[in-house]
Amino acid sequence: MTRTALARLYRPRRFGELITQEHVSDTLRTAVLRDRVAHAYLFTGPRGVGKTTAARVLAMALNCPNRGSDGEPCGECESCERIWSGRTSLDVVEIDAASNRGVDDARDLRERAMYAPTEEDRFKVYIIDEAHMLTRDAWNALLKILEEPPPRVIFVFATTEPQKIQQAAPPVLSRCQRFDFRRISVPAIVERLKQVLAGEGVEGDEEALLLLARRAEGGMRDALSLLDQVLSFADRRLTTEDVRQVLGLVGEDVYLELFDILSERRVADVFHFVERLLDEGYDLTEFYRGLADILRVMLVTRLEGSAAAEVRTDLRQAFAERAERFAVGDLLRMLSQVAELDADGRFRKSNNPRIMLEALLLRFAHLSSTVELEDLIRAAGGTGGEGGPVGPPAGQGPARSNAPRASRPGNSGARSSGETGAGAADASPTAVAASTPADQGDPAGIGGTRTQEEVTEAGPVAAALRDLMESDGLPPGLGPFFRVARVAEEEQGWAVIELPPGPALERLAEGSPALRALETALKDRVGAPLRLDVRAPKEASQPRERLTPEKVKNDRLARISREEPALSRAVEEWDLEIVE
Repeated sequence: MTRTALARLYRPRRFGELITQEHVSDTLRTAVLRDRVAHAYLFTGPRGVGKTTAARVLAMALNCPNRGSDGEPCGECESCERIWSGRTSLDVVEIDAASNRGVDDARDLRERAMYAPTEEDRFKVYIIDEAHMLTRDAWNALLKILEEPPPRVIFVFATTEPQKIQQAAPPVLSRCQRFDFRRISVPAIVERLKQVLAGEGVEGDEEALLLLARRAEGGMRDALSLLDQVLSFADRRLTTEDVRQVLGLVGEDVYLELFDILSERRVADVFHFVERLLDEGYDLTEFYRGLADILRVMLVTRLEGSAAAEVRTDLRQAFAERAERFAVGDLLRMLSQVAELDADGRFRKSNNPRIMLEALLLRFAHLSSTVELEDLIRAAGGTGGEGGPVGPPAGQGPARSNAPRASRPGNSGARSSGETGAGAADASPTAVAASTPADQGDPAGIGGTRTQEEVTEAGPVAAALRDLMESDGLPPGLGPFFRVARVAEEEQGWAVIELPPGPALERLAEGSPALRALETALKDRVGAPLRLDVRAPKEASQPRERLTPEKVKNDRLARISREEPALSRAVEEWDLEIVE
């Protein structure tokens, strides 16, 4: 006994059943109702979103003897059944251009199109799938009939790559009405899967459907095919464990563990983590695919709150807590690196994906935190020149981490201090701002301008805090701000740390995850429980020395000169200055 796949059994029969494609279905239905159907259409979009289905529904509506007053086909008459199921029909012909792509095939199609429909009130509809596979000669053979089509003949070209048609046959596009189909959202796919399960008499967990919807990547056909695959394994109830086992998906709790490792900078644990993935039978390619999705969830959570995350309801708070440990720029850089790793399929084609994955996760664990230049300068108490803060406004991207370089003869970016005009005055403010005050000042990183001996005498908390900074053990994103921090008071089990007003002070509010992480890190070094009170200094409201681009540039050049004597001599001899 043959069985019909779910993707075919639950294929839409009416325009109103095309999910997410209302901009297409409403237009086509109205065109049928008003007798304004075009002679050629181009349907583009990702796979499995309804392009061919929409073409069939259009053919059904044009040839349905029981068509409704709203332009919808009945979906049940013999004509509709034949077209919907893809069975032989004299008036509706589907052609796979991948296997019928030559000029002879196009000429045969052109000749067949010249014949009238079987009945006077019917239309001949040619649906050409994978249309981008047609050769240039084949398009040229079809061009004449597209320019002057016979009466009651309609062509529908479906493709996932319209740019190839643009390259092979630009005149064709101007003779077609183009409709771009959209990817289907996760909630819409979940809702459709629920309807399918109800029709099959099967119950399903919400999380299981969510996993299927996310794996489908916006394609309803893929979602139904995956559901069909899992139902072949599952009993009368679809569970999350069934989906994970059949599809080899990685659980969210595994990614939560990973982000604990990354936020705590437990670099060595990366190797044990990847080894455990392999020991437990996970596919590294599947883990990599899920990592991109989880990073997107973390970024959405960080920007919009946990309610916007497409994860299990009971895990939203856990993801929110992990996301708070990373700056937005950090998550964005991680997501970018994940995307770049397999941009050309290197990861999936690699003979040793383990090494590539470990290298990626190690980079994450060593990732320096992104800090907005404006926030950093504000934390240092300065303003960026005459017009306001140096650097990009808050929210317009992460700080550049490029190290500055001095100009030298022959370099297109070199300028001598004797140059005049816009060229000499146009030192990049963003590049200057990258030389933040965090790079100058006390090497201990705390106590303002006090010497290291004075800091040490202040007590064990100050020493422990300095040790945290030197070992890069502070919570992500706080290191640069603590270079201007000060341990104001210190007693047994209690200390007051003064920080300039700004984002660091806000993140270390009482009861915050960052404050608890800092207390734990200091407790491990002091050897006793510690309670911190992080506050702004009393003199924070008093005006401080202004931080100008010129001062930052000069301080940076002076530091580079101390570290690189040869460069210092070149600067003096050639009268160079920093340009970026």
